[in-house]
Amino acid sequence: MAGRDQARLDEAARAIRAASPRAELRTLVLDLADLASVHAAAKEIAGSETVDLLINNAGVMHLPQRRTTRDGFETTFGTNHLGHFVFDAQVWPAVRRSVAARVVTVSAIAARWPSGKLEDLMSERRYRPMGAYAKSKRANVVYTLELARRTAGIPVEAVVIHPGAALTGLQQHSTGLVRLLTPLVARLAMGSPAAAAWPSLYAATSPDVHSGQFIGPAGRDQTSGTPKPVRLPKGADDPAEGAYLWQESEQLTGITFTV
Repeated sequence: MAGRDQARLDEAARAIRAASPRAELRTLVLDLADLASVHAAAKEIAGSETVDLLINNAGVMHLPQRRTTRDGFETTFGTNHLGHFVFDAQVWPAVRRSVAARVVTVSAIAARWPSGKLEDLMSERRYRPMGAYAKSKRANVVYTLELARRTAGIPVEAVVIHPGAALTGLQQHSTGLVRLLTPLVARLAMGSPAAAAWPSLYAATSPDVHSGQFIGPAGRDQTSGTPKPVRLPKGADDPAEGAYLWQESEQLTGITFTV
């Protein structure tokens, strides 16, 4: 289990062992907003481990002001996409040791928003909190579809999901009226955090899921419900956009990712 804080990792591990005493767990400190942390964590895995299932799940949302990571990336895009991109690249030897690996990346409904165009990736010309989030979530989809194309000839499947809507710590940076209304909105329109995990679990384990699919809740507004394949953001399956994002990700991070 990967996380930024060892104390919180230990707390989560204790809770899991209490519920399932036979669980075999290892913890790994990993901060996707710090490439030195990403490299150190990946190094522990890449040398000798086998990764059958890799879930790119971490994320930040609605940072009120533009911030940068330790490496100078806009924090939302740097964490939600570039951190995962570098970690995947660095642990790829462990993924390739698996006889049938699956990479699941967690996007969001926001990937469909018009504000999520993959331009001005570092939001240097204009920063909008939810625009940066939408951009990073579209990048999750575009990256996954490009990964699916590049792994077509090897035993690796790449799947992207969106979890619907649930009230979690992700909303901690919401401000003003939005923050006041969040509990009411959550009760009326959002699913539970446990239900929001269903698309990830389905994408990770179902034999009916195939590389390149976008999985989300089946409810009419797709905020909750049984997981199923859902429509992609418009144009996200364009190979040209996938190649552009891959190239930009390599240039920004200085990491070559060859599958």
